[in-house]
Amino acid sequence: MKNFAQKFGKFLSGMVMPNIGAFIAWGFITALFIPDGWIPNEGLASIHPPILTYLLPILIAAQGGRMVGGDRGRVMGAIAIVGCIAGSDNTMLMAAMAIGPLAGLVIKKFDEAMDGHMPAGFEMLINNFSVGIFGMIMAIIGYYVIGPVMGIILSILTAGVEILMSMSLLPLVAVFIEPAKVLFLNNAINHGIFTPIGTTQALETGKSIMYMLEANPGPGLGVLLAYWMFSKDKMTRDSAPGAIIIHFFGGIHEIYFPYVLMNPMVIIAPIVGNVCAIFFYSITGCGLVGASSPGSIIAFMSMSPRPQMLLTLLGVVIAAGVSFVIASPIIKMSGVKSLEEAQAQTASMKAESKGQNTAAVKDAGKVKKVVFACDAGMGSSAMGATKFRNRVKASRPDLTVINTSVDNIPADCDIAVVQTTLVDRAKKSAPQAQMVTIGNFLADPALDSLYIQLTTGDQAVAETAGENTDPIVPTTVPNKKIMIAEGIQLNQTPGTKEEAIQAAGELMCKLGYVDETYVDAMQEREKLVTTYMGMGIAIPHGTTQAKGTVKKTGIVLFQYPEGVPFGDEKANLVFGIAGIGDEHLDLLAKICEVLEDETVLEEMKTTNDVEWILKQLT
Repeated sequence: MKNFAQKFGKFLSGMVMPNIGAFIAWGFITALFIPDGWIPNEGLASIHPPILTYLLPILIAAQGGRMVGGDRGRVMGAIAIVGCIAGSDNTMLMAAMAIGPLAGLVIKKFDEAMDGHMPAGFEMLINNFSVGIFGMIMAIIGYYVIGPVMGIILSILTAGVEILMSMSLLPLVAVFIEPAKVLFLNNAINHGIFTPIGTTQALETGKSIMYMLEANPGPGLGVLLAYWMFSKDKMTRDSAPGAIIIHFFGGIHEIYFPYVLMNPMVIIAPIVGNVCAIFFYSITGCGLVGASSPGSIIAFMSMSPRPQMLLTLLGVVIAAGVSFVIASPIIKMSGVKSLEEAQAQTASMKAESKGQNTAAVKDAGKVKKVVFACDAGMGSSAMGATKFRNRVKASRPDLTVINTSVDNIPADCDIAVVQTTLVDRAKKSAPQAQMVTIGNFLADPALDSLYIQLTTGDQAVAETAGENTDPIVPTTVPNKKIMIAEGIQLNQTPGTKEEAIQAAGELMCKLGYVDETYVDAMQEREKLVTTYMGMGIAIPHGTTQAKGTVKKTGIVLFQYPEGVPFGDEKANLVFGIAGIGDEHLDLLAKICEVLEDETVLEEMKTTNDVEWILKQLT
């Protein structure tokens, strides 16, 4: 049930979070230009109703359709939500979260049914007309069914909130909010539930307390201050000031979750702190004009109506003060576990919220071989294995960490680390192995959890003198030019990831590394599973079947200072890879070494010096 709630919450927030900028723009227009705003302007104030009525629902529905049905689903979602908007007088944010994914699913199922049955020459006609026809049908369903039904549901929820407020019971929602936040449901609660209700209230009254329930940074601030003042663990005490800055000014509430997990009794503090703050806001009639995201004091205050700024700030102080007073004795009287252990637990929970498998490793001390597997076994898994091997070798010298293609996992593999979409193939290849599924190979919470289990579990370190524990880092031919200055392109203008992959492939073709068909194989590889590695790095390469089109080993680098979108992440460094055998693995290992130095990595994302990059990587 917890996993389902986390996945569902992640899905809901995934529709809203990419569009937060639009919510902020709407909030600023409201705060500045309405009659009670900072700079009243009747003309500019007229912008905010169309944003609320049309733009925000269309953006959310389009994103929901895209998450399920790709670009065609995006168009379907946008068409469908217009029917809902026309069929109801209420703001259709909640309807957008329902009909957008549904419309995306409709076109996805149609495309699956047509796969392999599309008459040659009619592809464009069928693709365009299918979206038009099904989009029209979904808009009609939205007009007659989903729009009115969602309007009724929203009216019921709004009435329920008003009843809670009239009975002074609204503060009790904090009993559910704070524990849910620690379970990584914060975005789902804030943007999936409170924002739609708050938007309806703000449309009628110009502000809403619903925007304040989850986003208040005060409760978490109180917990962090208490740990800073009274923690018995030096590491925890020293880390708290930095966490305070990130939480309070950066708005990243997740930073204080590990501190709560160190001692679950501490959760009482933010609960009571938020209860007091909500009660104060209720009796003073406070509210924000728009959603506060992220939940920093800066965003929180910027959404406050000018006459109520002092009261808004006082509510934050109350929440922080109460939370601090309650958390302090709990922290002083208890023996807490280390922050490192709590962070590992947090990483595991966060991975679960993303649908990743972080189940406990069986007999962690007996694990001898960990295999990182990707489709081709050429790039992603090689870098992941190198980085993980370097991370564990000091505490687990007996552990062998290698990489391979997902269809060739060895029979003596104890743990297979694979991306989610490759799990079924990995199980067929190595049914005896424990599976750890990840999102990317460099900076994934599931890898943090695996590291903790393998290095701090019931270890049985065997004597392995003379055993080769670095089988994927071969010795290359001296002075072999795998990367050259002509293969490094800096300060590129970002486009789509497909364009970035195409550019990398064409440059490799131009330099004589591959033939033209390899470029198409790179695009196919990306469709199978993303080559985004984490930490702002992507390494697109061909599929296993395309290895025969490689003429000689070579790597090219495209630098995008602004970042190219790879799904929900952005890649600043795109390495195109073509390898014969293991010739390219030394350079991948060198890249992993660079990753260990954040200063060098960040410099590499923006530098104009090609020779400096070559020096770092060769």
